[in-house]
Amino acid sequence: MKKPNILLITSDQQHWNTIGAFQSEVLTPNLNRLVREGTAFSRAYCPNPTCTPSRASIITGMYPSQHGAWTLGTKLLEDRHCVGDDFAADGCRTALIGKAHFQPLRSTETYPSMEAYPTLQELDHWRRFEGPFYGFEHVELARNHTNESHVGQHYALWMEEKGCTNWRDYFLPPTGTMDPSVTYKWPIPEEYHYNTWIAERSNALLEQYARDGESFFLWSSFFDPHPEYLVPAPWDTMYDPDSLTIPQAAPGEHDSNPPHFGMTQEEQPDFSSLLETGYGIHGYRSHLYYEYGSKFKLTDADRKKLVAVYYGMISMMDKYIGRILDKLDELSLTEDTIVVFTSDHGHFFGQHGLQAKGGFHYEDLIRVPYLVRYPGHVPAGVQSEAIQSLVDLAPTLLSFRGIPIPHGMTGVDQREVWEGFKPRARDHALIEFRHEPTTIHQKTYVNDRYKITVYYNQTYGELFDLQSDPQELHNLWDDPGSAELKSTLLLKYAWAELGKEAMPMPRIWHA
Repeated sequence: MKKPNILLITSDQQHWNTIGAFQSEVLTPNLNRLVREGTAFSRAYCPNPTCTPSRASIITGMYPSQHGAWTLGTKLLEDRHCVGDDFAADGCRTALIGKAHFQPLRSTETYPSMEAYPTLQELDHWRRFEGPFYGFEHVELARNHTNESHVGQHYALWMEEKGCTNWRDYFLPPTGTMDPSVTYKWPIPEEYHYNTWIAERSNALLEQYARDGESFFLWSSFFDPHPEYLVPAPWDTMYDPDSLTIPQAAPGEHDSNPPHFGMTQEEQPDFSSLLETGYGIHGYRSHLYYEYGSKFKLTDADRKKLVAVYYGMISMMDKYIGRILDKLDELSLTEDTIVVFTSDHGHFFGQHGLQAKGGFHYEDLIRVPYLVRYPGHVPAGVQSEAIQSLVDLAPTLLSFRGIPIPHGMTGVDQREVWEGFKPRARDHALIEFRHEPTTIHQKTYVNDRYKITVYYNQTYGELFDLQSDPQELHNLWDDPGSAELKSTLLLKYAWAELGKEAMPMPRIWHA
């Protein structure tokens, strides 16, 4: 049997329930096409609800506590084994177009980063550099979400090559000159948007691979719908804010939660006791405010508009995902290519009174959209509740290529589940969030029905029954009637931690 090509398409910070096939308020015709032509997994989880740890898990098949890129501002060390090396050894071309975020925005002598200032914006460097990078022989990178000042690298070069010599007008100071108070509508022309760049450059590689008869592992890594909430016209007005369902907190729902939940609903919460490294901690702030290019208190109109723009960002991205899928058809590659669409983690846009992300392991943040298409191998039009984790991607894709899975990978092989031969490959998922060495360090165990979250050196926690309380409004951690359930789940969590330990080699003799 011919070995498949692999096309991994990811969004950034996309709520799991924002695919039009399952949620009628958002339009995603191309993702809907993948739903019709493949299998949609409704219980897929990230290993960590922040970018660097989760993305590093995708390419290592290991949890953040194992590969070492444990939070934002850290890096995946270069000595870690990456799945791209396995594909390359098997004759695959390997490439990543778009967002990597395997390294921080700061570089030190001990921990150098190519994704850091000033290298980030030394365009002559990026004219010369296209890899290798973490198992990818070819990369074309950018680092900015929407108009962030981190713009540079290959994306800036592409804009200049396209004739957009004034590209700095569309990005924030100090790199650019865009007014930070501008929200929702991004004045950048769509032809210069990074969605256009990612689709164009991905398709150029597909054409090259098809022309040369080469198999490939290509990661097309989109930046949206990660805030700031900005999208070019006409996508900024595609959705009527007044016609959308706007999530919000339920009265009193945080009364039985750990303290940092309720503090997000205060005007000026004091999280200074959690500061340990001195660097920013995502989500530990007042969620009554919008805090991106500018800061202002969110009105009801703002809450509606940001959801409308978030959906607009998804719909625009969907258009360019469609261009990549169309290119597969045009090149007669569809039948021989596994397409996986997912996101690095989820997102809050009002659920539980929260915005964006942080140490709040609700399903909104830790679940991700997850679509798999491989004609003739992965059943079409199927919806599955089999638990998936992004840490499983590397071993599963290796399995489809018939490549031995490295013993150091701790994700599980989901191949037979994807093919419809087995109902499940795992009975739980583990999610980690360590944003400070000791003060913000939590782990979650979730199975078909229950979810439990434990905190390092803390007696508080969370316990939810996802069957009777799917909105996660009633924390049972301190409920006397749930004490036996809590004890059982804590034991299962301990077993899960033991079960995910790596075995870098098999045992080969008695001693």
